Amino acid sequence: MVSLNKRIFASVAAVAALSMGLAGCGSSGSDSNASSDPNEKVEITYMHRLPDNAGMTTVDSIVKQWNKEHPNIHVKATKFNGNASDMIKKLETDVKSGNAPDLAQVGYSELPEVYTKGMLEDVTQYAEQYKSDFASGPFNLMQVGGKYYGLPQDTGPLVYFYNKKAFDDLGISVPKTQSELLDAAKKAAAAGKYIMSFQADEAGNMLTGLAGASGEWYTIKDDAWVVNTMTKGSKSVAKVFQDLLDSKAVATNPRWDPSFDASLQKEQLIGTVGAAWEAPLLMQSIGESGKGNWAVAQLGDWFDNAGKTGPDGGSGVAVLKGCKHSKEAMEFLDWFNTQVDALISQGLVVAANSKDAKTPEEWKTYYDGQDIMQEFIKANENMGQFTYIPGFSAVATAMTDAASKASTGSQSMLSIFEAAQSTSIDTLKDYGLSIAE
Repeated sequence: MVSLNKRIFASVAAVAALSMGLAGCGSSGSDSNASSDPNEKVEITYMHRLPDNAGMTTVDSIVKQWNKEHPNIHVKATKFNGNASDMIKKLETDVKSGNAPDLAQVGYSELPEVYTKGMLEDVTQYAEQYKSDFASGPFNLMQVGGKYYGLPQDTGPLVYFYNKKAFDDLGISVPKTQSELLDAAKKAAAAGKYIMSFQADEAGNMLTGLAGASGEWYTIKDDAWVVNTMTKGSKSVAKVFQDLLDSKAVATNPRWDPSFDASLQKEQLIGTVGAAWEAPLLMQSIGESGKGNWAVAQLGDWFDNAGKTGPDGGSGVAVLKGCKHSKEAMEFLDWFNTQVDALISQGLVVAANSKDAKTPEEWKTYYDGQDIMQEFIKANENMGQFTYIPGFSAVATAMTDAASKASTGSQSMLSIFEAAQSTSIDTLKDYGLSIAE
């Protein structure tokens, strides 16, 4: 999850199908762990890291409803209070000792890593029946090598947040093309405003999502990884932001620095690409002065992305190796992850395929009556698929370091994606995985 002060990287990104050449790393799964007696009472354990803050529908209350309606499948939920990376380390230890929960929240970017460590149970045979309950993009994020290891819970498609009132005052509208974006950004900059932000501390998340909207970086050929972070989309992202930086037409405040919030409050920053889950965070960052002024739009064709968007964050719930009742665990998981209103109360942009998802009234009021949840659903359906490698956090760190230098002009934007290339190869070698030259 994301707090106001810290972005937990492990919720970033998406996982598409990997090669069958890695299949030996994961659990094989079988029908043997399903309950054969319909009257047998089974126990399912679930570890999560949802916020459970005041005013939210708590996980325990949702689970209590399930247990009341399903007396033969009893679920016990446990909240993990700590960083996502620490939870993964704990789960790895628990799997090895045979004490792991049956279900656990796993970020989409974490899935390849926990898969290669043999921590997952193959539940493909049960997943197919629940496919229609989720948007296709998020549903496919829970697969590796064409096999499924759980179900999606929340997602983070990139969208565009903008101060509509400030746009109207400047006589500009949301750009639809790359040239329109650059022209509008320069016009706004001439008035001391910024309609885009370059967030160096989010480079490994946002820039990857923007580049990934138009093409994958990681594929498999003959049981070996093919790495190409210098795609057409990557070069386009680099070109656009380099132009914006050179023209001083983009804000460069780090996303999780107080200066970012200050730029919003002063109406210097009047537009920014962000993950859908940032909607309530931006409300808090901007404050009451922005109430009714802001809106949400889809990304234009700004980076040779043909109007597609990319992923930034989100997580699913995976079935861990050793689960004795995978069938029942998946039955609960499908029910839990489709409790749309309850999960929205937790601040999630749900992966469930629900056209009836309601925008919380507080959000709708802030965004001038706009049903922004429908915008997020549209973005979910328009999300490009993107494969992430095990240990991608190292790649993200290298990108962040290069982006910090690019923001000051000491390195080029293209160097960010060059750093991603070399670090990706080094990371895969560290994992002992084959790389196609």
